[in-house]
This record gives sequence, structure tokens and C-alpha cells, in this order.
Amino acid sequence: MRTVGWLLSFALWSTASQTINFDSAKPGALPSGWIAVSQKSDGLPTWEVRKDSSAPSPPYVFAEVSNQNSGSVSPLAILNKMTVKDGDLSVKVKPVGGHEEPAGGLVWRYRDPNNYYLLRANALENTIMLYKVENGRTTPLESKGVRAFGVKHPVPANQWSVLKVQFHGPLFSVYFNHRRVFQVQDSTFAKAGKVGLWGESGGVTYFDDFHIAGK
Repeated sequence: MRTVGWLLSFALWSTASQTINFDSAKPGALPSGWIAVSQKSDGLPTWEVRKDSSAPSPPYVFAEVSNQNSGSVSPLAILNKMTVKDGDLSVKVKPVGGHEEPAGGLVWRYRDPNNYYLLRANALENTIMLYKVENGRTTPLESKGVRAFGVKHPVPANQWSVLKVQFHGPLFSVYFNHRRVFQVQDSTFAKAGKVGLWGESGGVTYFDDFHIAGK
């Protein structure tokens, strides 16, 4: 049976699992429980629920639609009702286009708009990268066991792909379309934090089936 809205369940070992498909949200607005934030305080990024017939869970998707170059830095949509320290985070993402690069990402262990981890898939560069944003400074993190930052990997525009990260302690495992592509080890943010989504300023990106499993 298709998930409607979001489901919340608890396993015996106190792990919460939640899937959000945005189908119970109001088009043109933020879904309940989400906030839009940015590193800059001179305006919020534009996030809204939209209809998309190609959605993995139709009819609605969550969209970052700052199509004009507004100067906003790192448009974020944060799920404001739970915190997670260790777990799995995934989303189905479709980079659509816009004024700048079509890209989308996942955010975890979020403290505030200037401190969090970010996994980004870029359809223009065909790269998947993991960053830490610390005190407002974005730094790419080196892949574990390889002297490289992320990977070159096809990220199709105007198609749905699955972006996922598993985070347990300092070890992060990155997956794209259910295949692990690299790992990162970093201990900058060790405590539980909020989770969310990232979009490119001046771009348009659609998201669906946002899934969190963790504690």
C-alpha cells in the first residue's frame, strides 16, 4: 500500500522510521513541520509543494524553486520536528534546471544555518560530494581510503534518482541509485541534529519520498 503523507514507526531498539511523500501537503506552500532557512538573513529561499505527474509518489513533490539568482546562499528546507544522531537518510531527487546549476542534496546533524553536513548531487558537473558547513564555511571532505573529494558520477537532469547517506558515528556511507559510491570519515559534528534538504541558489530541484531511519 502506498504511503500517504508520512508514517512513523518505532522498532524494538528505539529507532524511528519516517517516510514523507508530501501528498497531504498544500500546493504552493511549505509542508507542515518544515522551515526554509539560508545562511543569509536578507531573505528566505523559495520552497513549495508542487504537482508533478512524474513524481515517484504522485501527485505532489517538494520543490526548491529559487529560479532567479537571488543571492541566497545554500537554500535549506529543514524538518523541524525531530533530531537524529545515527541512521539512514534518503530522498528521490530530480534536478530540473534554473538560472544556475541543477543540483540537490541531503542535510543531517544540522545545528543552525551555518553548521551541518551536506551531501550534494550536481547534474551539471556530474559529481557527488560530501561537505561540512562549519561556521558558515563550506569544506569538501575527502573520501575514506582515497585521496579524492567525492566522485565523478552521472547525475541525470530531469530524471528521478535516489540519493542516500548512512551516518553512524564519524563514518558516512554515500549511495546513489542504491549503489555505494564512497565513504567519508569526519567527527566535526558528533551530536544529534535535525535533517533536511538542500537546493542550489538560482536552481530548481524536485524532491519526493524523503526517508529517515535513525535515533
